[in-house]
Amino acid sequence: MVRMRKLWLVVLAAAVAVIFLLPLVWMISTSFKNDFEALSGQMNFFPLKPTVANFVQGLNGELMNVPITRWIINSLSVGIAGTAIVLIIDSMAAYAIARLHDLPLRRVMLSLFIASLMIPGVLTFLPMYMEFNALGLINTYPALILPATAGAFGVFLLYQFFSSFPKEIEEAARIDGANKWQIYARILLPSAVSIMVTLGIFTFMGIYNDFVWPLYATTSPEMRTITAGIAMMATGSYTQSYGKLMAMTTIATLPVVIVFIIGQRSFVKAITQTAVK
Repeated sequence: MVRMRKLWLVVLAAAVAVIFLLPLVWMISTSFKNDFEALSGQMNFFPLKPTVANFVQGLNGELMNVPITRWIINSLSVGIAGTAIVLIIDSMAAYAIARLHDLPLRRVMLSLFIASLMIPGVLTFLPMYMEFNALGLINTYPALILPATAGAFGVFLLYQFFSSFPKEIEEAARIDGANKWQIYARILLPSAVSIMVTLGIFTFMGIYNDFVWPLYATTSPEMRTITAGIAMMATGSYTQSYGKLMAMTTIATLPVVIVFIIGQRSFVKAITQTAVK
């Protein structure tokens, strides 16, 4: 009976995996088809005559002078810069709330951070746009980076780790003459590497995959990110160019996949540490 239950669980997990992987396989398969084959209506899942022309034309900028390479560079630059700022700010805020007991109203600030997680992003979209527009930052890199750096999720995640860190180690460091900054930089941060990597993965994926804000915060083609750029292509001259659109989408997916593969071990380790604690 137990074996049958495990077998059914494996079958169920495999079915769920197939459901999630099917759109990805279809995207990659279509990216190797020419436009005629992609629009032919035939029920061939894999390309009959595979071609890499869609990738070559896209990366060489031959798709009606669309700056796809610039879009990818923009997305990577914004994602890396935003992730770095989030890791610095969130880790310092979490350390202050979790370990600095002389900080006034730290419990109130923690409650405000948690409460802010319940506010839908759509409510802050218009005020944020009006603020950046008043500052003259629309269609600039700060407009793409700064909104993603004020995240309460990272503060809450790191707070859970810092608050459970052994007090004896911190007290020993103080006896040895370490100040608050040294305890934060030399003791707590090295111990939270796996949590920081996990937060970095989530943050980078969120910034890189963001669509709505870059679409409205940029006005020139050169400033768009890859997600906003592909959306403009899909509603413009490439409405029926499925092969080219899927090729660009495949290229846009690669950085996120690579980042996740590189940080997979730290991601699993962070989940394990959280579960044990």
